[in-house]
Amino acid sequence: MPIIHSHLIHLWYASGLLGAADGGGSFSVIDTFNRAEVFGKMIVILLIIFSLLAWTVMIGKYLDLSRWRQLNLAFLARLRDTELLMNQSVSASLRQGTPYARLCHDAIEAARQHEADREPAVRMKLIENALQRGVATECVRYEAKMVLLGSLVSGAPFMGLLGTVVGVMVAFNGMGVAGSASLSNLAPGVASALLATVCGLLVAIPSVFGYNFLLSQTKLLITELENFASWLADRMELEMEKQKTVSSPHPAPVAYSPPSPVPSAAPMWSTPAKPPLPSLAKPPAPEPKASPTERYLRMDVSEED
Repeated sequence: MPIIHSHLIHLWYASGLLGAADGGGSFSVIDTFNRAEVFGKMIVILLIIFSLLAWTVMIGKYLDLSRWRQLNLAFLARLRDTELLMNQSVSASLRQGTPYARLCHDAIEAARQHEADREPAVRMKLIENALQRGVATECVRYEAKMVLLGSLVSGAPFMGLLGTVVGVMVAFNGMGVAGSASLSNLAPGVASALLATVCGLLVAIPSVFGYNFLLSQTKLLITELENFASWLADRMELEMEKQKTVSSPHPAPVAYSPPSPVPSAAPMWSTPAKPPLPSLAKPPAPEPKASPTERYLRMDVSEED
């Protein structure tokens, strides 16, 4: 920080912001700061602290995200060369700095704790729950300090505006007490008041660019983390299916043989035959009896023949 501060001082002198060496009436930030009221000086000092804090957060966050991404890629390359993931163990030193290693450790521990369960679906559900909890924890770690940086981006301009408004009020009040409305009496107070707005903008403008860049990098790492958790769950499921196949092999197929015919046995009892149904045909009608006269005439005809 002292080196950065000395470079800023040299840049201000080169640009004339701190005044020329001969003191020939050029603009000087230090003189403007000295002419400001107490409240304006407090605002400017607070904004300088906010600027240092914002730059510290942005640089540290960028270094953390870059280091995590490199460690994740290296761990993923090692994990792809591993044959049986369920039998591996992740060291504590590796878990301390690598998000992928912490996720892998949580998944393996969940699988080993419920190894007695014979149902692969139950074990996979517990592994997926452990991965979801791990992803949520890592997302919180990825997004750490982003809220602070966003607060600095949005709050610094308003603090500068507050210092400017108070400084202008004090300048006009002093002009009223002095009873003169000359520009020479008003200009120094207004310039000192506007210094707070300049400091607020100097804090907010670099911070908003850094915030947007870091936010995009954080979203990228979170997406990669979710994809790694999905890949890890698929691989562990395949390994459990392979272990199940090895532990319980399929029986050898048996050749099909048709069943032998069974001889029909005689029934133990016979079903009685049903009596025939009565005929529904009408009986023949009786011949009509002949009268004595008809029988006598028949006899005469037969005798004549």
